[in-house]
Amino acid sequence: MYVTCLDLEGVLVPEIWIEFAKETGIEELKKTTRDEPDYNKLMNYRLDILKEHKLGLKEIQETIAKIDPMPGAKEFLDELRSFSQVIILSDTFKEFAAPLMKKLGMPTIFCNSLEVAEDGFITGFKMRQENPKYNAVKALQSIGFDTIASGDSYNDLGMIKASKAGFLFKSTDKIKNDNPDIPAYETYDELLAAIKKNMD
Repeated sequence: MYVTCLDLEGVLVPEIWIEFAKETGIEELKKTTRDEPDYNKLMNYRLDILKEHKLGLKEIQETIAKIDPMPGAKEFLDELRSFSQVIILSDTFKEFAAPLMKKLGMPTIFCNSLEVAEDGFITGFKMRQENPKYNAVKALQSIGFDTIASGDSYNDLGMIKASKAGFLFKSTDKIKNDNPDIPAYETYDELLAAIKKNMD
C-alpha cells in the first residue's frame, strides 16, 4: 500500500514567511529552506528578527488568514486522495498550519509546534523529531507502506531520496541542478501523472 508524502509550503500553499515578509516589508524574512539547508539555524534567525521588530504570533496568523492555497492545489489534493493515502510532512508549525488545512479539505499533516509566551511573542520552537520528514517516511516504511514523496526544498531531499519514488516540485534551479537524478515537475498534472505511474 502506498502513502504519498507531500511538503506544504511552496507545493500546496505559498511560503508563509515570504508572505509575512511582503506584509511587513522585512526583506530578511524572505529566506526559506530553499536558501538555508539548516532548519534550526533558519528558525533562530527568524525568531531574532521577530524579536527585533516586536512581532508575535498574532501578526503572523493575521497574514496566514489571507493566504489561499496555490491555484489548483485543492483540486490536485482531492484527485490524489481519491487513489492514495496522503500525509503532508511539513517543517511548519501547527499554529500556522491549522487555517490552511481547512482550506485544503483537512488532509493529515505532521508538523512542529511553537513555544509562545503569554504576551504572544514566539520564544522558541519544538521539532517533532530530528530530521522529521525523512524519519516519518522511514517509520511508514517500517510498518509496511511504500512511500512516494515530493517537495521543493533542501529539507525535502531526505524523504524524496528515501522513498520508492520521489519528485521535486516547483523547486529552484540550484536544487534541480544539484540533484539531476530526481525528476522535477512544474505543474500539478505532471506531478499527478508521475505519482500514478509509480503506483502501477
